[in-house]
Amino acid sequence: MSKILIRGAKVLGGAPQDVLIDGETIAEVGQGLSAEGAEVVEADGKVLLPGLVDLHTHLREPGREDSETVLTGTRAAASGGYTSVFAMANTFPVADTAGVVEQVWRLGKEHGYCDVQPIGAVTVGLEGQKLAELGAMHESAAGVTVFSDDGKCVHDAVIMRRALEYVKAFDGVVAQHAQEPRLTEGAQMNEGVVSAELGLGGWPAVAEESIIARDVLLAEHVGSRVHICHLSTAGSVEIVRWAKSRGIQVTAEVTPHHLLLTDELVRTYDPVYKVNPPLRTERDVMALREALADGTIDIVATDHAPHPHEDKDCEWAAAAMGMVGLETALSVVQETMVDTGLLDWAGVADRMSFRPAQIGQATGHGRPVSAGEPANLTLVDAAYRGRVDPASFASRSRNTPYEGRELPGRVTHTWLRGKATLVDGKLT
Repeated sequence: MSKILIRGAKVLGGAPQDVLIDGETIAEVGQGLSAEGAEVVEADGKVLLPGLVDLHTHLREPGREDSETVLTGTRAAASGGYTSVFAMANTFPVADTAGVVEQVWRLGKEHGYCDVQPIGAVTVGLEGQKLAELGAMHESAAGVTVFSDDGKCVHDAVIMRRALEYVKAFDGVVAQHAQEPRLTEGAQMNEGVVSAELGLGGWPAVAEESIIARDVLLAEHVGSRVHICHLSTAGSVEIVRWAKSRGIQVTAEVTPHHLLLTDELVRTYDPVYKVNPPLRTERDVMALREALADGTIDIVATDHAPHPHEDKDCEWAAAAMGMVGLETALSVVQETMVDTGLLDWAGVADRMSFRPAQIGQATGHGRPVSAGEPANLTLVDAAYRGRVDPASFASRSRNTPYEGRELPGRVTHTWLRGKATLVDGKLT
């Protein structure tokens, strides 16, 4: 087994240390380390983090390989510093059976750029009418623990209750896409001043907040775990904060784009800014940053949503919703949270590795950077600044809202169980 000596890395942003990897494991962490025959990586003060974990990724395979595949999506993940991603169920066919989740899981194993943990659908076909095979998916080789109809809301309160009751038996979690469908019919963007001026159908904050309020109460009633996907409003933050104060088992995520971008960008009518939930106001953005800093929002999740060129290069009303995010997530978090002083790098490791791994039960991921732990690591040049060039993406799709924008930080190396998947910014 090979040995790798990472020399002079700021572990979680702290004082420079050396980290010795032996095979799949971190053998030693300290200063002045040496190892005969080891490959030496000069970190030169770069930040060393545990491999990132994304609880919300769309890999599109099976069925929409024109947008992304498990191979291209996991290559994008490795490029962004991720060693584990959770793949959403809205594929074709829907991942609502043991067979489909096992297919996605095996594709991840074969390609080897990061671990792929499938998320199972809550309802058959994402139709919200009948519970899917939750137990069978959990008992399958994929070992599914997270279930979501993401892209659609589990809008029926009885179905949601039954799902929460079912997953409680094996400590699973239901991840809710909080969107009351009747309140968002025909909606094109955030409901507010900008939507009124542009004459576009508004997507009110209450459509998200009302579902979150209902579901945290259901989770309390059942005594089960609920996770809120892509939380986007200041009001949602207050509901989650209240629920946590009552001891309700609720966790929540925020996307990088909701930490940075606002609905003012929709004035360009560029469909690259069309996303679900929509970009909100500056007030919402600031509330989300503060909630991520104080722990009300538990994690950052990308909601990496690749689309082919033709689905975005069209008029606003006809465009698909979604943005790619795996390769830019850490840079956006650095700009919005680290460079603003709201989080240090240890906080980033907590929100982008430790906690998402804990919520999703990603074994071997989100572990401390210390001796005896799996060598799932990412090295970040935090001093770097550069413009985003979608042509350099490993993802099959290019629908990024950051094209041409200068962002800080660059992932230079990623290791999955001691095997380099990214070296000097290039995939192996």
